[in-house]
Amino acid sequence: MRSRRVRTSGAPGSRGARSLGCGGSPWARSLGRLGSPRARTTPRPGPGPGPGPRPGTGPLRRHSRRDDRGQAALEYLGFLPLLLLVGLAGLQLGVAAYAAQQAGTAARAAARAESSDAEDAPGAVAAAHAAADRVTSVTVGGGPGAGEVTVTVHVRIPSVVPFWDDFGTAEKTATMPLPATDEERP
Repeated sequence: MRSRRVRTSGAPGSRGARSLGCGGSPWARSLGRLGSPRARTTPRPGPGPGPGPRPGTGPLRRHSRRDDRGQAALEYLGFLPLLLLVGLAGLQLGVAAYAAQQAGTAARAAARAESSDAEDAPGAVAAAHAAADRVTSVTVGGGPGAGEVTVTVHVRIPSVVPFWDDFGTAEKTATMPLPATDEERP
């Protein structure tokens, strides 16, 4: 048998509508005997403060949620310079490490060129400048009497931090043996 709805009072869908017949419609079963689930008069058992006003809505509350609008944006703007400073410091550390690596490469290239016995080999200064940018000085030590050549290269560390231009230089040293001469060979 199909159930019928009879409107007892109010508009359709109000708590006054009841189901006639066996089982009724799902809408009528959802209302149950107490009416709408939102119309409970007793609190449900479980954790919580129980009946009473919601926390933060009493007379001691001084401001509303509308007073907090934009607070996160202001906190972010206050924290942004610190974030930028930390980011630039990390970037500057990476640039300094790159300059130190370039100084090591230039020192090895200069020592290799100085220790070469080829007639058309470049000089130590030319090899250092060809191997790295921002080379500020190349110092060659040792020589034929010492059996080895030592080259020290200084590379300027570029700045990525605004208004702070002097981060110094990166210094690396490389030593290469000199080739044996005709008198030293057996």
